Amino acid sequence: MTPTRKRTLLLGTTSLLLITINTAALHAQEADQGFLGTLVLGESKRKVQTDTAIPQTTVDQEEINDRQAGTVAQLIDSVPGVNLVNGSTPQGSGINIRGFGANSTYGTDQKVAVQIDGANVGAEELYRIGTQLFTDPFLYKNVNVIRGTVGSFEFGSGIVGGVVQLETKDASDLTGGELGHVLAQTLEFSSNGNGLTSSSVLAWQPTQDMEFLLNYTWRDQDNQQDGNGDDIGNSAFTLPSGLFKAKYTFGENHDQSLTFSATKTTSSERDVPYDTFITTTDMFGNVDRDIETSAATLTYNFNPEDNNLIDLDVQLSYADQQIDQTYIEGSSSLEGSAQEGQVRALTNADHRYRTTKLSFKNTSLFDTNTISHELRTGLELIRKKRLDANSATGGVDDRIAVYAVDDMRIGNAWTITPALRYETSEITGSTAPNDGVYDNDALMGGLSVRYAFDNGFAVFGSGAYTESLPILDDLNNAAYMTLSEKAKTYELGASYDGGDLFRSGDSFAIKANVYKTELSDVTSYTNGGRPSVNVDSIDTEGFELEASYAMESGLYLDMNANVTDGTQHLADGTQNDWRFTGADSLRFTVGKKFGEELDLSWEMVANASIEVNGTETAGFGVHNLRATYIPQQGVLKDTQIRVGLENVFDRDYTPHQSTRSAPGRNLKLTLSRTF
Repeated sequence: MTPTRKRTLLLGTTSLLLITINTAALHAQEADQGFLGTLVLGESKRKVQTDTAIPQTTVDQEEINDRQAGTVAQLIDSVPGVNLVNGSTPQGSGINIRGFGANSTYGTDQKVAVQIDGANVGAEELYRIGTQLFTDPFLYKNVNVIRGTVGSFEFGSGIVGGVVQLETKDASDLTGGELGHVLAQTLEFSSNGNGLTSSSVLAWQPTQDMEFLLNYTWRDQDNQQDGNGDDIGNSAFTLPSGLFKAKYTFGENHDQSLTFSATKTTSSERDVPYDTFITTTDMFGNVDRDIETSAATLTYNFNPEDNNLIDLDVQLSYADQQIDQTYIEGSSSLEGSAQEGQVRALTNADHRYRTTKLSFKNTSLFDTNTISHELRTGLELIRKKRLDANSATGGVDDRIAVYAVDDMRIGNAWTITPALRYETSEITGSTAPNDGVYDNDALMGGLSVRYAFDNGFAVFGSGAYTESLPILDDLNNAAYMTLSEKAKTYELGASYDGGDLFRSGDSFAIKANVYKTELSDVTSYTNGGRPSVNVDSIDTEGFELEASYAMESGLYLDMNANVTDGTQHLADGTQNDWRFTGADSLRFTVGKKFGEELDLSWEMVANASIEVNGTETAGFGVHNLRATYIPQQGVLKDTQIRVGLENVFDRDYTPHQSTRSAPGRNLKLTLSRTF
């Protein structure tokens, strides 16, 4: 798609949005000249976050269950701006947001942050080993995705693509706060790859002040088949995961609490291609690979009822990822050549990343004249250690960060949010010649402004600046250790949220934003060609849309769309397409809820064809059917039955940026029961 056509489509879609919003606002004004207030009407699958200027989407427990996702990546692929590199397996997959994050060479570029209960997880730029996001969807009750930079300053520096926040389940989610214990058992079967998953949860609340949760999930899958019936090589996996969580509430008026959570996931693969992105063995040969990923957090909260200036969280978190690899003799075609030593160093490399973070965060509520403030301030002390590997230098990255974000509300109309983050970094290499000490620091910040009319309509805009300080992986290039990548992002958008538009009791929400990002002083990428040329700067722009409509009868519709474009400027003065630009996409769902018992839906997912630097990826449209049955009485009460049929017409396709064909038709059956 040409840049001119992209801009035309952006303008046309924006105009259509404004017409739709204005029409909805007119209906709302006819129904009620005053503020619509909080409406309890029909519900769709996903709530559109219309009350904030931040482009964010939350996938809650109900949608997590409904999607029957096999990986965390599949949980959020329905968020506009999110594109997956593969995605149906934990290995060889990755999360890309707005053109940044994972790609087919590295599992991450450090521009998308992933947190589990506040712990920073994941490794750095490991060559062809994927995203390293090994964990299971059954451990979590919601996933929040922030796109872009403006909402990221509480979570890290250098975040250009966005933030993925995973929150684990609590015992009280199952017990409902009542004393006693609840046992929940889930079995899930999938036809494509003979998938089998078992998730067992024990929630125990011995007193009103204490609660405990234990979850063990075991997930197994053989190689899947694509739409042509051909095996998708390297797509089999076995993934056991566990979660332990405890919370103790104490103090006057129960205003203090201690919460501990720990997750662990392991993966063992034997005689598989070193390159996790491919389906068959290549020149790198095969390896035995064992991966162990764990994260733990201990959080103290103090929130006195009589003091709105204090809502303090003190959190100590630890994340550990260990990847052990052993080369399979005779598996590489490069044995005996001049490159054999490099191949052995790469494929025999053991990697380990350990990240410890101590954070202090306080939220204060106060008024200054006509302005109401929600001020969030924080201090973070972060230490990341990387083990020496055959193919990469180890070291320690010590960081100190302070931040302040102030949501300032003026009446019911204006919300102005300035944000600042200052971060220092000291990286120490552990092996000569990369054993120096490198100090860097950066001041980052942004501003968002939102104006809400009294008819449910709102407009907003933001500007944000961030820097990616050097990382441990840059130790292999001393010149990079004094450079930071710099990014500016600008956004404009509008939203509407109201009800009683077309008939009594209906609800409608829509939110759209246009963004433009400029990344300069680039050190993370080359042009990907031969010979390679460094990339000086990258410009990306896009349009994101989310909408939902629901009626009291139970009928609902959800839609999101994404249009994007990108250009990379090379060191030799030339420019071409940004090769990690996502394809334009549209996702549409229509469904019907029959009370609390039955939910039936059809989902269409479509990607436009895209040509990047002369290489075209064909577009596609696939269809998914879902049914959820939750009996409210009788012998099946406390039982949930879900049936999903993905890729109904067995379409053979490969999404843009993926290195494998997508799975063909897949029938999923999930049975859940609480005792």
